[in-house]
Parts: sequence; structure tokens; C-alpha cells
Amino acid sequence: MATFSVQAQPTDAASWTEFARTVEAAGFDALFAADHPGSCASPFVALAAAAAVTSTLGLGSYVSNAGLREPILLAADVATLDVVSGGRARFGVGAGHTPVEWRAVGRERPDVAGRVRRCVAVTEAVQALLAGDEVTVDTEEVAAYAARLDEPRPVQARVPLTVGTANSTLLRWAGAHADVVGLTGFGRTLVDGHQHEARWRADQIEAQLAQVAAGAAGRDTPPVLEALVQHVTLTDDAEAGAATTAAETGLTPAEVLATPFVLIGTADEIVAAVAGHRRRWGVTRFVVRAGAVDALAPLLPRLAETGVDVAHARQ
Repeated sequence: MATFSVQAQPTDAASWTEFARTVEAAGFDALFAADHPGSCASPFVALAAAAAVTSTLGLGSYVSNAGLREPILLAADVATLDVVSGGRARFGVGAGHTPVEWRAVGRERPDVAGRVRRCVAVTEAVQALLAGDEVTVDTEEVAAYAARLDEPRPVQARVPLTVGTANSTLLRWAGAHADVVGLTGFGRTLVDGHQHEARWRADQIEAQLAQVAAGAAGRDTPPVLEALVQHVTLTDDAEAGAATTAAETGLTPAEVLATPFVLIGTADEIVAAVAGHRRRWGVTRFVVRAGAVDALAPLLPRLAETGVDVAHARQ
């Protein structure tokens, strides 16, 4: 089946906790919070508050910026969230792309290869700490000496790992190591330091999935594929609804509608699109923004019936 999660952030206590309850009651799989220090809420504080008013909803950062987070601190945040949620934490991580965020912590953003190396090193260290291992590493990207996470220990034997990326090297690594590969469809970071080019053409998506498959070769259970959905619109005119996004991305409306990064159309067309993304790309999970909850909530029972949610859909 297809599963849907929501990425959101709080603006006040009452609306945030009510939103968490609403998302859980509607049948969404998880509530995620972004990690952009200075421009959004602290993800683990927000998620701990959501944990207190829910009982089944998965909770995680989507995704933690490995460029800014030190392994022992990130591991402690993930483990604490797992404890206070009763074992519902997800560990999401990405390489970080926004230069201003690096400068805010006194660092200059490395090149792409440097960011990828740090992301892998931080992720490996956090996973080792969550597993109870002592971690010592001293490289250009990461330094930690005799680090241990003695308390708190996570509830789950393994906190599920999501790697969010469109970088070829990181996609291969995620294919080999992640539980979930979060497909972002992001290309080069634009001059504002926040927006991206879109890698949404069919050949670009196929190239990204080929990297995941190469990394997953030999795994008994390859990672689940998840798409970060940028736009959800219920409309009787899908092509018109996709026109603005098409203009922004340099694609045709038909090309936009064929990607797993938008869901635009009637209820029937969106259900059909989700089923099509499973068949064509092997994508069985989707993360949508908070504004899409009202539109998608009534469709979740139908969306859950669009196919079998198997990690090896693309084998």
C-alpha cells in the first residue's frame, strides 16, 4: 500500500498539538519536522511535544542537517525522542545545502563532495552511538573521541534511517544502508542559497533510482522509496494546476504531472497517480506539506489500496 506522512512545524502550542492529533487520527504514517536553524522551529523539541499527545504516529526530523549537527548531540536527540514517544522515532538525515546555516555555526559550506562525506560520517557515527557502541573518529569532516550514548538508550533496537537526497554518491550509500531513501528531486542550489533546480524529468528520476539500486545490490531487503511532494492540489483541470510549477521548473505540465513530486488533479486522478508512481518508480511512500492534510485525509483509505508497499518493488 502507499503510505503518507506530513512535514510541518509549530507556530503555537495549541495548534501544533491539535495538528498532531489530527494527522494521527486521519491515518497519516508519521509527522516530520524540518531542520533549518534560524528559519524554523527546533525539530526535536517540536516532535517531543507532538509525542505527548499521540500514541501511534511516527516522529522524526525530515531531515537533520548533518553539516550542523554533531554526532553525540544528534544521537541524544533521536534517542530522547524515541524514549518520550515510546519507540516511535525516525532518524532522518541529509547533507545540508544552505550556506547561511553553515556560516551561522562558524563554518563555510564545503563543496558537494565534502558535504556528502560529512553526512555519511555523521550518520555512521550516530547509528553506532544509537547501537550502544563507543565512537572515536578524527577526520577532516568529523571529530569525536570516546563518545558513548549511555543514557538515554532508545526504545527501538534499531531506529529506522531515512536519507534524503538527490546526490548520486549519497543515493548509492543510502541504497546500501538506509531503511528509506527520501527522493527530493533537488538539483543544484540556486543563488539564494535556499531554492533548487528540479531534477524531475523521467530520465533524471531513472538515473537517481539507478544509483539507489546499485547501492542496494546484494541486500536482502532494499530500502523503501519515498518522495517529498512539493505541491498537492485538488482540481478538475490538472494541466492548468500544474502550469505554474511547470514554468518554474522548465518542464511541461504533462512532465510535472508524471513526477512523484507533485499530486495535482481530481481525487481519482491523484489516486491513479500514486498507483502509477508505485508501478513506474517503485515509490510507495510520500511526504506532503501541512497544507495538503485536509485535501488528502479523505483519500488515505483509497491511497492505501493502490498497491503492495514492498521495499523490493523495483527488484
